Amino acid sequence: MRVMLDTCVLYPAVLRDFLLALAARGLFTPLWSDGVAGEWLHLVARRNPQERDEVAALLRRMSARWPEGRVPPGAPGLLELPDPADRHVLAAAISGAAELILTDNWRDFPRRSLAPHGLTALPPDDFVLRLWLGAPGIVAEEVAARWPGLAGRPLRQALRRAGLPRLGKALEH
Repeated sequence: MRVMLDTCVLYPAVLRDFLLALAARGLFTPLWSDGVAGEWLHLVARRNPQERDEVAALLRRMSARWPEGRVPPGAPGLLELPDPADRHVLAAAISGAAELILTDNWRDFPRRSLAPHGLTALPPDDFVLRLWLGAPGIVAEEVAARWPGLAGRPLRQALRRAGLPRLGKALEH
């Protein structure tokens, strides 16, 4: 499955690292564009400038690991979305033959705008829960690697803080 990553799922680091670990396990192929990478670097420079070099190095590692992940920008000017600033994400998803857009701002990507392109938008929690339903062992292993020693309510709380409350609830039991 080819999944376009919106900037908001690449920052903060805990969610991004978990998603990329799931991608490294073969559960999906992450896609990004220079526009998304630029927004990510700009966001980091504004909020945590000391992390800028680390993010630039991570982008290089992502390009090496998933050479097909960096997709062309497409034609954002031809698209309509509630927030014109998001057009570049949709355009890159189309040009990269993505199946879905992974975003916390999924309301900015309405079905009527995505359906003609065969796309849907999902928030990370829904996406990861779907991955868990299809490959529970792999997702549980990555959760254990990212949040070692946590189980039950503490794990659920940690996953909630990471933006994955439904996955936390599923794994609590």
